[in-house]
This record gives sequence, C-alpha cells and structure tokens, in this order.
Amino acid sequence: MKISIIIPVYNEEKMIAQTIRFFKINGGNAVADLIVIDGGSKDDTVNIAKNAGAVVYISPVKGRAPQMNLGALKASGDILYFVHADSTPPITFASDIFTAVYQGYLCGCYRLKFLSDKRLFLINEWFTRFNYMWCRGGDQTLYTTRKLFNQLNGFNEYYVIMEEYDFIIRSHRLSKFKILKKSTLVSARKYEYNNWLKVMIANYTAYKMFMSHVEPKKIRDYYTSKLK
Repeated sequence: MKISIIIPVYNEEKMIAQTIRFFKINGGNAVADLIVIDGGSKDDTVNIAKNAGAVVYISPVKGRAPQMNLGALKASGDILYFVHADSTPPITFASDIFTAVYQGYLCGCYRLKFLSDKRLFLINEWFTRFNYMWCRGGDQTLYTTRKLFNQLNGFNEYYVIMEEYDFIIRSHRLSKFKILKKSTLVSARKYEYNNWLKVMIANYTAYKMFMSHVEPKKIRDYYTSKLK
C-alpha cells in the first residue's frame, strides 16, 4: 500500500513549506505522492509549494471539500491522507495508518496537541481521545482508504463547512473509525487571533447548527462573522 498526502490550501505561504518538508523527510517509500490543492491563493503559496517539492493543482472552486475531492482524483495512493497546512502528524504517520488499516479501521484520525504552552488547551487536547463527533476536527488530519472514499463518493461539496464531520458520519456506516493514540501538532493561530473562549463558543455553536441540519452556508456565515 501507498499513501497519498493531500493538502488543501488558501493563502498559506507562511506554513506550507515546512509542512511539505515534513512529509518529504518522513514519508519515505510509503508516500505515493504529495499533492497541494490551491483554492486561488492571493499570496505566494503556489510557488512556495512547488519549490518545496509538492505537485500543485489549482481548484476551479474554492473550498476544502472540492479541493480535497480534486486531490483525491489526482492521487495514486491506496490510502488518502488529508492534512491541513498547519497540522503536523507524528513522524510515524505512515506505519500508524498502515497498522490501523490492516486492523480493519479504514478511516481515522489522530488526537490533537496545540503548539502552545497555555494550560487551557489541555482541555481541548484531552477530549480528542474519545470517539465522539463533537471531539473531531479537520486539524486532527483524516485518513481513509481510496476504496472507502469512492464508496462514499468523497466529500459532499454541499458542505462549505463541516465537510469532514459529514464524511466521518457517513464512514461509520461502512467501517470502524480509528482514533490513533498519538497526536497531531496544530497551530494555535485561530485562538491567538481571537481568544480561547470565543473560539470554543463558535465551535460549539457551529457543531450544534450542523447536527440540527442548518444549511452549511448559514453555518459558515455565522462562523466567519464570529472569528478572525
């Protein structure tokens, strides 16, 4: 088996090079391809990603769901691994994912650890070990076999936000979901731009709206109005 790394980006010139370098150094022969899907960045993300060694495609539609679907279409690996530009998984990501798949977990993610020494983040981090939907988030990264991804018809592009939540819910119908026992390191920039309580309230409200089947565009409008 081989893994395709798929990174959806938009204006990530500050983060993308180090993320690509991480996979170049630690992926080895396990990685089939390293793909960056750009959503029309206004900065130098595309050139930086190319120079760092990724294959870059420009999505005709901006949004994580269509960008990740395009990446999956272009990928050649048996396993698709979706990673945000500011997320860094353990260096053992390939063997971790292979082991989980061999055990029958065709979809899964890591726990979460913030790149911050603020003690409040320990609350967020602790809960990500549990297999509840409200404990999930795209920053934890997401792997899935290509077969399962195709069976689910990929990400539903109706979800202009919360697309990973929808995918995980649908994946539960066909496979066990694995919470890997290690942690992805994630930037705390969202919390730094705003504040911990404000982000937590926005996240909780958006999740409740999603579970109440509120139109995704309304959830996105709410979320972007509350946070920088």
